[in-house]
Amino acid sequence: MYHRSITAELEALALSYPVVTIMGPRQSGKTTLVRHTFPNKSYVNLEAIDTQEMAHNDPRGFLEHYPEGAILDEIQRVPTLLSYIQLIVDESQKKGMFILTGSHQLELHQAVTQSLAGRTALLELLPLSLVELADAGIDTSLDEVLLKGGYPRIYKDQLDPTKAYRNYFQTYVERDLRQLIRVKDLVQFQRFVRLCAGRVGQLLNLESLGNDVGISSPTVKEWISILEASYILIRLQPYFENFGKRVVKAPKLYFTDVGLASYLLGIENSAQMARDPLRGNLVENLVVLELMKGRLNKGLDPQLYYFRDAHGHEVDLLFQTGHQLVPIEIKAAKTFHSAFLKNLEFFHKLTEERCNRGFLIYGGVQEQAIGPFHLLNYAHAARAVGS
Repeated sequence: MYHRSITAELEALALSYPVVTIMGPRQSGKTTLVRHTFPNKSYVNLEAIDTQEMAHNDPRGFLEHYPEGAILDEIQRVPTLLSYIQLIVDESQKKGMFILTGSHQLELHQAVTQSLAGRTALLELLPLSLVELADAGIDTSLDEVLLKGGYPRIYKDQLDPTKAYRNYFQTYVERDLRQLIRVKDLVQFQRFVRLCAGRVGQLLNLESLGNDVGISSPTVKEWISILEASYILIRLQPYFENFGKRVVKAPKLYFTDVGLASYLLGIENSAQMARDPLRGNLVENLVVLELMKGRLNKGLDPQLYYFRDAHGHEVDLLFQTGHQLVPIEIKAAKTFHSAFLKNLEFFHKLTEERCNRGFLIYGGVQEQAIGPFHLLNYAHAARAVGS
């Protein structure tokens, strides 16, 4: 059992809300987390076909078996239960009565907000962060963590990451998503997901991606949306505010687990990783995830964007905190060079009083302040967002 940073927030919300809903990718550790945090609660796995049928056929009778509430795992399998849960919690007025988990945010978020508005708190659990790995005494190099990603089972059972992600891809991505989007040509869909991995950290160009796969731009948009809703992909949006310059408005593409992206790129060991031309993009993906996890584990919105104008000036990440904007640059290199600060300095001048600090996150170990900017090792990336 790994100590998850989100635990304190989960416990606090269960004291304030009758229902807490935890969403996140499959195998990210949701079930382990809630069962460990609430060991005295009844547990129901709605993935089991017979359990699903009972819940579908007689939802009221099904929930009567759990008068004190329960953990309902993969609640999106039986969304009709949510309306009955609303009636129960309104009548009982108890806090922390039901703990719900789900792995498809679009279906679940819509159902929850319709039936349990004001009655549930929402949390998102992504795979293990570097902070959580360090807390568990797991010491990995940068290339190793790019290969292994953050899925708990890979570390717990010491799995070969290539084989583990192959099984994950076949079991969840191909099976579940193929059903959701009714893909007729599985090979085409596999190619599409792999081509997405080849665009990690790059601007999303629907037309270009569609041409490479042989599908239309609307189909690309639909498939991207499904992959995002299923916690496979993340679209990082640009920061739109007018600073007197035209800004690029396309999102950038990342994966919710860098190990899956590495597998899809065909990288199977540290030697291959060290010389792969997309290694820098994967490091960027890793850091983006660390910052997101740092915020989500506190129950906060990530508030992360990127900035790029029409003249090619770019900042990898912007963290918005109140009126302030915190620029963050990401480099895979182990050695610091003053040229790495160029984009931070540009943005600092552009925004003046709205930018009083920034961060350069890189592969080196030296950490120090350089004027208003701070050097951070990638393992401490979450400090850039106050985590």
